[in-house]
Amino acid sequence: MRELLLGIDIGTSACKLSVFDREGNVIFDTSKPYNIYFPQEGFVEQDPMEWWDAVVNAINEMFAKSNIRPDEIKSIGIAGQSWSCIPVDKNGNVLSNTPIWMDTRSSYILEKIREKIDEKYIFDVSKNPLNPTYSTLKILWFKENKPDVYKNTYKFLQSNSFNVFKLTNSFSQDLSQGYGYHFFNIEKGHFDEKAADMFGIDLELLPQIYPCYQVVGYVSKEAAKITGLKEGTPVVAGGLDAACCTLGAGVTEVGQTQEQGGQAGGMSICLDRPVSNPKLILSYHVVPGRWLLQGGTVGGGSLRWFYEQFGYEEAETARRENKSPFAIMDEKAEKIPCGSEGLVFLPYMAGERSPIWDKNAKGIFYGISYQKTKAHFIRSIMEGCAYALRHNLEVAEDSGVKVDRLYSVGGAANSKLWCQIKSDVTGKIIEVPISDNATTLGAAILAGYGIGMLEDISKTTHQMVKTKAIYYPNFDNYKLYTKYYKQYLEIYERLKEIMNS
Repeated sequence: MRELLLGIDIGTSACKLSVFDREGNVIFDTSKPYNIYFPQEGFVEQDPMEWWDAVVNAINEMFAKSNIRPDEIKSIGIAGQSWSCIPVDKNGNVLSNTPIWMDTRSSYILEKIREKIDEKYIFDVSKNPLNPTYSTLKILWFKENKPDVYKNTYKFLQSNSFNVFKLTNSFSQDLSQGYGYHFFNIEKGHFDEKAADMFGIDLELLPQIYPCYQVVGYVSKEAAKITGLKEGTPVVAGGLDAACCTLGAGVTEVGQTQEQGGQAGGMSICLDRPVSNPKLILSYHVVPGRWLLQGGTVGGGSLRWFYEQFGYEEAETARRENKSPFAIMDEKAEKIPCGSEGLVFLPYMAGERSPIWDKNAKGIFYGISYQKTKAHFIRSIMEGCAYALRHNLEVAEDSGVKVDRLYSVGGAANSKLWCQIKSDVTGKIIEVPISDNATTLGAAILAGYGIGMLEDISKTTHQMVKTKAIYYPNFDNYKLYTKYYKQYLEIYERLKEIMNS
């Protein structure tokens, strides 16, 4: 009988599901999309039950379209997007849609509470900047704007822990998602009562914290009935999608850095101690004894946005030639010189996260002229996202953090051109793993480690993760890109006052 591990990722745009064997080979994978809702300015939310429906449909498809048997699934791990805030009652019923990581509805609350709290103490405890996108302010928004929901809330859950509950009926909070709360002590790994009191948040509203690999429950009879999974299958706490992705990319040692190009782009630097910077994000890694210094950008989805709005020609060409439309876009952009002949893109398409933390930042194309073609715009988007990556890396290195090579994952990692641009812009070697399933692989490794099927997380990961490609920086291009990178920074500095007016 095979021994298989199931990894699930609750991403921003879709639920991804993968099944792996002991060697990390993909036995089955699928993806199920769901909606993002924008009910009003600053509001970005999702329905957690749509996540669960996607999980159920993905598992049902797994059994329908493969020869996988329920008793071959030995353990389940779930990764999830950050900074959710899902209010549920004692039976786990969802009381409201959850604001997601892009949501800034609580900005006004932050301005009010700054006068009441000791920000230095809060940062000393959490080592994360106060920002409305974190879960802390979302709880306060529910408390102020939906008092009935708040009153009836038994626990606030994260995206992965909600789906863990749906499988097991167990409430949990994993260690790596703790950083979403500014009363979470990032050094010691527990909630700080004094900090919580400053926010007026009752710690009883948060579940018990567990290591990411710990079994927190077993597939219930009800969940087994609707998914086809075997009742009693172990489920581990799981973790932050960026951290699981970092593990699945092979990043377990100090200085190794995961770079992700997807809807939520960014980087995660592996540390053996908590190093803080108020412009960046600090979380626990899902690997015991490790932390992640992170930078996050909203610009990862910029190229897809451009394709959806202006890519009819590329879609038609791709259909005729049986190619990906993004491959067609690559071919066009590759013909444009480095620097896009002065066309600079700021990828602040929904405000921006680190390191500028400006919810009012705007996406900008600077340098448009009659000589510019669609190909210039495509390449400038790629370069703009690479500038955002370099900005985060430089802020991290200014904190004394060593950054070795970058391990690139996500949809952008499939573009040779984009990977080379990122290498040239940052001056870093970029390594791309063979698998496109880094996040679900990371979740599956946690699942295997949690039941003792895998003996060592780091050793197992290095055995499973193989390299597909390596990109080395061209330092002539690096010098040219440095010129445009400085311009990229200056454009924002000169326009941010207008953006915020």
